[in-house]
Amino acid sequence: MGETDLRDSLAVERTHLANERTLLSYIRTALALLAGGAMVLKFLNNDPVLMPFAWAALVVGTLVLVIGSYRFFSVRRRISRG
Repeated sequence: MGETDLRDSLAVERTHLANERTLLSYIRTALALLAGGAMVLKFLNNDPVLMPFAWAALVVGTLVLVIGSYRFFSVRRRISRG
């Protein structure tokens, strides 16, 4: 394995790691939105003004998780193809 092959191999590994870090960021964001929405629904459920925001946070949190997962697997597939 030459120096160029090693450099290319390490670049691919760095790209995989960056993709995983991005997935973790999506998961962290989704969990924060889901936790915030659930907290409002559980503890502040007698305030009708906050209810739409709580449900919106739950929906957006779920969407962020789905989009992040889809992006992770599609990028992983593209990286593996080369």
